[in-house]
Order: sequence, then C-alpha cells, then structure tokens
Amino acid sequence: MAQRIATPLEFALGTEIIVNTTGRETRVALIEDGRLAEIHIDRGDAESYVGNVYLGRVVRVLPGMQAAFVDIGLERAAFLYAGDIYPEFVDKSDDDIDVDDDPDATIAEAAPRSRPRHGHPPIQDLIKEGQEVLVQVAKDPISTKGARVTTHITLPGRYLVYMPTVNHLGISRRIGRDRERRKLRDFVKKYRPKGAGFIVRTVCAGKPTEALKQDMDYLIEQWETIKKNQGKKKAPIRIHQEDNMVVRLVRDGFTSEVERMVIDTKQIFDEIQNFMSKLMPDFKDRVQLYRGADPVFDTFGVEVELNKSLGQKVWLKSGGYLIIDQAEALTAIDVNSGKFVGSSSLEDTTTQCNLEAVDEIAHQLRLRNIGWIIVLDFIDMERQSNRDRVNKALEKALKKDRSRTNALKISDLGLVEMTRKRVQEDLVQSISQTYHYCGGTGHTRSSTTIVYDILREIQRENARTKNEENIFINANPAVADLMYGAELGSVEDLERDIKKRIVVRAMGHYHLERYEVYSR
Repeated sequence: MAQRIATPLEFALGTEIIVNTTGRETRVALIEDGRLAEIHIDRGDAESYVGNVYLGRVVRVLPGMQAAFVDIGLERAAFLYAGDIYPEFVDKSDDDIDVDDDPDATIAEAAPRSRPRHGHPPIQDLIKEGQEVLVQVAKDPISTKGARVTTHITLPGRYLVYMPTVNHLGISRRIGRDRERRKLRDFVKKYRPKGAGFIVRTVCAGKPTEALKQDMDYLIEQWETIKKNQGKKKAPIRIHQEDNMVVRLVRDGFTSEVERMVIDTKQIFDEIQNFMSKLMPDFKDRVQLYRGADPVFDTFGVEVELNKSLGQKVWLKSGGYLIIDQAEALTAIDVNSGKFVGSSSLEDTTTQCNLEAVDEIAHQLRLRNIGWIIVLDFIDMERQSNRDRVNKALEKALKKDRSRTNALKISDLGLVEMTRKRVQEDLVQSISQTYHYCGGTGHTRSSTTIVYDILREIQRENARTKNEENIFINANPAVADLMYGAELGSVEDLERDIKKRIVVRAMGHYHLERYEVYSR
C-alpha cells in the first residue's frame, strides 16, 4: 500500500497531531482549530518505567512497615506495600463501580480501587524473601527512592483497561447515560475471562461492540504472552514494556475528531501504522509521513506558538493580559485589564475581560501542563450574578481538559483556588532551567533545549543553501560541550542525513541562549 505523504499546508479546522523527532528528542503537538493546545516532549534521557511488568525477586520483607523490597533489575530495589499485593482472598464481587478516566494518569492507579474491603493480612503471610513475584511499576524511582510496584497488573488498551488479577468492572464517570452504561457493562461481563476485570473508558461511548471485542481480545492475548514469558524467564527481568509516548498518545487521544496525524520520521510512522492495524484500522489513512525540507513544526506553525508559551505575560485579544507566575508547587495567574477600556460600565468591562481570560487560562493550563495548586486572581466584580457567570464559564472551559481539575467558587476577593492533576513535568520545567544571571528569579531555555533548537536550525540552513559543504555553529561552551558529548550521536546522524560536515565552535562570551548557524 502506497504511503500518504504530507505536504506543507496551512492549518485545517479541526484537530491535528504533529510529531517531530530531532536526535533523541521527540515532540508531539496537538492542534485544535489551528491553535496549539498541548505539547508533549520525550528526550529519552529520563526513562519512565511506569506500566512495565517485571518478574522480580523479594530481597527483604519489612513487617514493621508492612512492605517489602523487590529486585526488578533496576539500580535500586522497588518498594511493594502489603496493600498492593493481590491475595487469594480478594473480594470476588463484580460491582459496577465508577472510575475516573484520565488518559494521562498512571493506569496502574486503577487497580488499588479493587483492594479487599475487610482488612489485609500481614505482609509476612503474603510473600517471603527469595520468592519470585510478578509486579508492575506504579511510580517511577525518585531521587534515592526506588520504584513503587504493585501485583495488581493493569493493561491499557484503546477502549478498555484490563485487570487480570481483580474481579471488578469499572465504568468511566464521563459515560453519563444509564442505557449506554448498561449496554457496555453487559457486553464486557459476557466476554471477559472468569475472575478478571475491566475498566470501560470514556471513548467506548457509542462505539460498536466489534471494536470493544477486538480491544478485549488484544489485551487478553497480551496478558497470556506475559504469563507465558513469566514461566520461561528467571528473575529479575522485564517481562512487558509499556508503549512509548507517541503510541500512548495515539492509544489514549486519537479520536474521530482527529483529522490527520503528520509524522516526520519513518520509524515512528511505521510503528503507528502497525499499532493502528491491530486496534484502529479505520484511522490508518489519517496518518501521513512528512517529507518537507523545513522542520515539520515550522511548516505547521507550532514552533512559533511553542516559543510564545514560555512568556510570563500572555496577551488577550481585547488588550487585557495574564501574568503567570510558576513555582514548584503553586502557580498564580493574575488577570489584568491592560489596554481594554470597554464600551459601557466598569462592571461590564471587568466581566468581559474576566470571561475572555477564562478561556485563555484553561488553554494555558493544558499547554504548559501546569499542575498541583493554582490560584486565579480575577479582576474584582461587584455583582454576584457576574461572578456566577465567570464561575460557569470556567467550569465549562475546564471540561475540555483531560487532566482532572477541581475549582472552588470565586471568593469575595476575586480569587479562585483550584487544583489540576499533573503526571509529568510541566512545559517550562522540561525545556528551561533556572536563570542564574538574575539570581534564580527567572528561567532560560536549558542547554539541551538549545542543542535541539540548533539541530533544527541546521535543517533550515541546509534547505536554504544546498550547495555548501560545511555548516558552522557558534555557541556557548556549555551547549558546544553537549553537542560534542551526550548529543554527539544526534549531530552525527544529522550529518549523514544532510550529507554535510557540522563544525561546532565554543564561544566563551556568548550568552547561553545565543548561537549562530551559517554555511560556507
């Protein structure tokens, strides 16, 4: 079958997914109606183990902590709580339970919902030192702490999440119609293996039962493969690896609303095509391979929008603006009227500015992946009816967010306290570092981010000057060291692709973010 080749086109109305790979960095942009809505970045230097299944060996049991250390082959032993062990006496009911369906959340978190209801035996009665145990990583290692693991295995699919060790059926809260819930519940109960459980995800609503059965068969086969490999392997060893970032985003976020997905790397294109052949064959023709000379994010306008997203000040169309101050555990967003003077009363002007700010705030929370505690400081409104309008607008805007949010009502001071679940590093932290030139009060793009900016600029320079033999880089020493060190493989791969020599020069007087790319 011939590949569809994406060509440089303007934004289309609707939803698009754009995938760019530069060296070890992969970036995925979600575009909604021509506007950058989400950006996901994976640089391969901070591997996540969440979702991986390991055959481990218990190295130490701690009765005083009701926990155990399990060797799964990583640098540090993993931590297993007694409550995360699936015992034989687990509650065998199959109640229709409500669950949150957050595709960005750790799927392994779903299993502990099905723990026994009437106590738990001591850990020394459940496992022994030297025993082999099949576990799944629920939380990555942090600092000096090892990974947290569970024996409640969960395998996410397109429409369902399979829980082979617990006899429960969960239905996403976002599937609101009782008739639809009953239909899905009855179908899954009919075909699921005896004693196993499933979570029915939001995307199931309205889908034909054939698609659900295909997903169910795929997950059951995956579990059978895990069990078969378990019998052939010796601990500690990885038995199953969770899908990479791009596949996960396709699995969890590629709906009928996505008009096309454009990928600039043949390897990832083939991987997505293979995945869709198994679970989403009807969407295969929406995936296109990009062959343009310019970087794909340039062609689709993503790079410009991404650069804007780091700014502390965000302008509104009316002339008002937001000030976004991000700290480690709290983010404050201040709404200002700026140049917006309105056309009637001060109260109406204030309300209009706040309503416009609501949509931009919801957009920025998704785009920057801001999480934890958030305080919104709206412009003061005298009338309760206007505060209610802003509250309802905020509630509506946050419904588009796939991450779980919880917002309180506007206080008399014009403040909204809210939380947003975040399961990965926010955008500012992932591509920047503390700005030491101003005593740590701001941020500048990190050395690694600058390296990938340079690699993309090399692609642009190569497209402009086809006949030159060499491309020269002048950069800050820290950036130059990276290009000749950890990122040397990426530089050499690019040299082979463009068939030109890349020469990097360290310039001691250059600011970290300053660089020059030229040919001769």
